[in-house]
This record gives sequence, structure tokens and C-alpha cells, in this order.
Amino acid sequence: MNNQPKADVKMPPMGPAGRPGGRQGGPMGARVNVEKPKNAKKSLVRLLKYIGKSKMLIIALICIMVAVTVSDLAGPALQGAAIDAIKIVDGELTVDFAAMIRYLIVMGILFVFSAVMNLFQAILAAKLSQNTVYTLRNDLFAKISRLPIKYTDTHRHGDIMSRMTNDVENVSNAISQSISSLISSVLTLIGAFSMMIYYSWIMALIACVTIPITMLVSANLAKFMRKYFVRRQKLLGQMNGQVEEMVTSYKTVVAYGKEDKAVGEFKETSEEFKKCSISARVWGSIMGPCMNFLGNLQYVLIAVFGGYFVLNPVSFMRTLTIGNIQSMLQYSKKFTRPINEIANQYSSILTALAGAERIFDIMDSADEVDDGKSEIRIKDIEGNIRFEKIDFSYEPGEPVLRGLELSVKAGQKIAIVGATGSGKTTIVNLLTRFYELDGGRITIDGIDITDIPKSTLRQAIAIVLQDTVLFSDTIAANIKYGRLDASDEEMKAAAAHARADEFIERLPEGYDTVLAESGSDLSAGQRQLLAIARAVLADPKILILDEATSSVDTRTEMHIQQAMVSLMKNRTSLIIAHRLSTIRDADMIVVVKDGAIAEAGNHDELLAAGGEYYKLYSNQFAGIET
Repeated sequence: MNNQPKADVKMPPMGPAGRPGGRQGGPMGARVNVEKPKNAKKSLVRLLKYIGKSKMLIIALICIMVAVTVSDLAGPALQGAAIDAIKIVDGELTVDFAAMIRYLIVMGILFVFSAVMNLFQAILAAKLSQNTVYTLRNDLFAKISRLPIKYTDTHRHGDIMSRMTNDVENVSNAISQSISSLISSVLTLIGAFSMMIYYSWIMALIACVTIPITMLVSANLAKFMRKYFVRRQKLLGQMNGQVEEMVTSYKTVVAYGKEDKAVGEFKETSEEFKKCSISARVWGSIMGPCMNFLGNLQYVLIAVFGGYFVLNPVSFMRTLTIGNIQSMLQYSKKFTRPINEIANQYSSILTALAGAERIFDIMDSADEVDDGKSEIRIKDIEGNIRFEKIDFSYEPGEPVLRGLELSVKAGQKIAIVGATGSGKTTIVNLLTRFYELDGGRITIDGIDITDIPKSTLRQAIAIVLQDTVLFSDTIAANIKYGRLDASDEEMKAAAAHARADEFIERLPEGYDTVLAESGSDLSAGQRQLLAIARAVLADPKILILDEATSSVDTRTEMHIQQAMVSLMKNRTSLIIAHRLSTIRDADMIVVVKDGAIAEAGNHDELLAAGGEYYKLYSNQFAGIET
């Protein structure tokens, strides 16, 4: 027995009554409820931890930013000194050309240096962004792989994908565009204010008059804006879900003539997204002009009071020159620029935080429970299965199984039948621990399955579903998914065993044929044969067939049944079937009704009893829907 993943291990979504695809709030037509936004500070702190993993990049980026900030702050001082090289002495204009040229040359060198450093700053910011989202995306994907089946059954797949793509990308954009700006803004803010104090502490205090107003306006606008950006991200995820559903379910939509309905639902969501986006953009755009107005107000105050103090010097402050005032005006601009930059980028920051919240929402979801400590090996599993007083419900208060009791001996072929929604597939879901029991226990060889590590449990089981799962890879790779280390000869032998070799060898590239998404370029029957070949190659201890031959014709089904006889030999086999003619030779047929075992026995015994099986059999062969 090889410890490799088994075929088709994802079960179809179960509804409250245990019916595949019947749960409320499922993918088709589901709506995403708007939840209250989480704590933005908490998300920001967690995001900063991811950014902090690239310590050397951050250090290098900060060093470059310090150099850029120093060169930028030196500019106004040199500019002021160059202006002061022009003087009026005794009523005559004099210019110190040597000093002016010297200042201008230094300014030119600093401008070139700043431009080169800004280029390196952009490169490092891009690397920091991509390193961060690389780790974030990998952690998110790893988390998704650990989520319980119930999570993916009860959340729109398009919305989950939106978090992996759109939300991560928004975080990436914010980091690359905003992280360097934020660091540079802090350095510039400190440096500009320090230079203003150097020239005149009174003028520096005057420049600070607008700061409380700026903080008050930005805080209130930010609080008001944030809800629109969070709402927009949720709507974007909802639209992605609708598009994914439309593409994957296109045949069904067209077959029922529901194109207009699908378009109408998408248009409704898109309209809401448009309105929310406009509101978000409008309020996001208001922040910039407000900050610019306050910055210009500060500029005017510096100019007015600076001019006054030049004309009317006071004894307790430094004598100011025209050059000093020009430098102060430039520093006042640099002092307000960081606040303006943050305001102008606030929309992208909010979008990133909203996306980060949605990403961390998945990361904070509970992992699939796996508390198995048993050291049992797959090769030691015999396949004795026992269900003891099983209680289970998908939704609280809506039980699917009630006190179910069932014993299966190793090597037995057990067929499970019953009306739609009776809980047949649920039994398999519980055996593979896709869902956890509400009450009772399931044992394999006397060991509670909760004590068996899930990897061991699932590697001992191979499942063939009615809805076949195939990957966009070669036919050979899809079959080898049952046992990744299988040789080509073993893989081809499995295909021949499942009667899949005939159609495969007719294909131009044979086993090297690359399948379209979900194997859509094959017929339903051919996809079913590949799934069976995958299970054959897996060589499991326990075999589960959930309507495994439902998509093949009668002649092919006969060949598959013959192949299954040898496949199921010496293996515990559970067969879920609606087509009762396929399970007449089962060792035991179990009839499930209302979440419990109604009756059990072989085909002849159950027909003779005239109970539920007799009704199912008679109705089926009378052509009456069961």
C-alpha cells in the first residue's frame, strides 16, 4: 500500500437534508452578507509583521530614504543661501557670483543624487512588496488547504479566489506605493520641522497651527470613508463569485434559458459595486483637496508672518533674511507634503486594509481538526468498519442521521441505497471525516477514526464520485494522482483494468493528452473511467463508489462491473447506488430511510421481505420516480 493521495476525495456539497448541492446559501444565487468591519489596527499590526520579515530590505530602504530626505532638505537651505548672495549694499545691488555658482553646483549634484537614490528606492520598495505578498499568498493558500470541507461548502468559491487574487494584489500595491512614502514622510516631517526651528522657532510654531485642524479633518473623513472601501471589497468578491458560477455552470444556465436572470443578478451586484466605488472614490478624493487647502493656508501664514518679521525684527528671535523666508516657505511645503501624500493615498491604504481583513478572516478560521495519535499503519488496516449510534446534522436542529448503526466486515461488499436526501452520501462524508459527528462513533478495526491521523485514514480509502474531478494536466498525471510514485506500466495497467485504455489510445497523444479544465473535452463516461482507473491505481484498503457508473452506457458499465469484481476482492467496499441492478450481488444491501437503517440483507432477502427495498426496486423497474 502506498501512502499517496487518493482519487476524487472531495465530496459534493451537502444540504441540510443531506442532499448534494442542496444547502441553503450555496454557490448558485447566494448573497454575501455585509459584516461589520474588523479592527483596522489589528489588521495593520498583522500586516506589518509580514512586512517585517524582510528586515534587510527594510534597513536598506530606510538608509536610502534617509539619504534622499537629507538631500531634499538640503535643497531649500542652499536655495536660500543662493538668494542671499544677492544683496543691496548702500543702495547698490551686489551679487556674490562665486558663492551663488557654488551653491547652484551643489544643488545640481544633490538633485542628481536624489534622482538615482529614488530609482533604487523604487526597486527596493517593489522587492519588499513582492516578498511580503509572496509570503502572505503562500500562507493563505496553505491555510485554505487546511480548512475543513464545511468551510468551502458554505463559502462562495469565487469570493475565496477573490481574496487570493484581488485582495492580495491590493495589499501588494499599497506596500509598493505607500510603505516607502510613509517612511519618507516621517523622515521629511521630522527633518523639515527641525530646519524650521533652526531658522525661527516662532515661525515653526505658526506652521503648526494647521496641524490640529488637519488631524481632525483627516480622522473624521477616514472614519467615514472606510466603510465604503470595506463594502467595495466584499462586493468585488461577490461579483467574482457570480462570474465563476456563470462560467462553471454555463451549460445549465443556457439549458434552462436563464441567461437574462444571470445577467440581471450580475447587473444588480455590479450596479451596487459601481455606486459604492463612486462613493469611495469621491470621499477618497475629498481628502486630498482638504489637505492641500490646509497646506496652502500654512504657506500663506508663513509668508505673511515671515514678511512681517523681516520688515519688523524682534529682539527675542533670529533676524530673518529674504533667503531665510524662502527656505521657510519650502520647508513648510515639505512639512505638509507628508500629510498630503498620506491623504492622497488613503484610498489605496483603506482598500489594502479591507483586503487584509478579508485575508486574515480566512487565516483566523479554524483548521480541520486532526487529533489522531494512533500509530496504525495503512498496511495494517484490514477494513472492519463499525458505525455506532451515529447522530449528525449539517444545520443545527435539522438531523440527517439519527442513531444509525452499521457493521461492515473486512472484505465485504456493502451497498447503501435509499431515497434522495436519506443520508447515504453523508455516511461516506463521516467515514472520511469530511465532517465531524454530533454523537456516536465510527471505528475501523476497532480504532475510533478520530484517533487515526487523517492522512492515514484518507490514504487507506479511495473514492470514486458521481461528479468526477479531473485536473488540467495529462491523462497519465490524472491517473497517477491515485499513486504519485506509480510507474507508467502500472498506470497503463490500471487504465486497462478500468476499460479506459481503449478510448485513451485512440487519442492523438494518448496518455500524454492534456485535458481541458475539469476534463471538459471528454465525455462524462470517459471522465468516469479515468476516475475509476485512478482508484484502481490507488490500491486502497477501503473502496467507496458513489454512483461510480452512473455516467456510462450499459455496455461500458458491464465491463466496469467485471473489472470492479477483481478490484473489490479482499477489500471493504461501500457502494452508493440508485441503479439497483448494479448492486444485486452485494454481500449486504443497506436501506437508509429518515437517517437510520430501515432494513438490511441481500437482494433476494429484501425482495422477499416486501419492505422499503422492495418498493424502491419495484418503482425503479416500473419506471416510477423514487
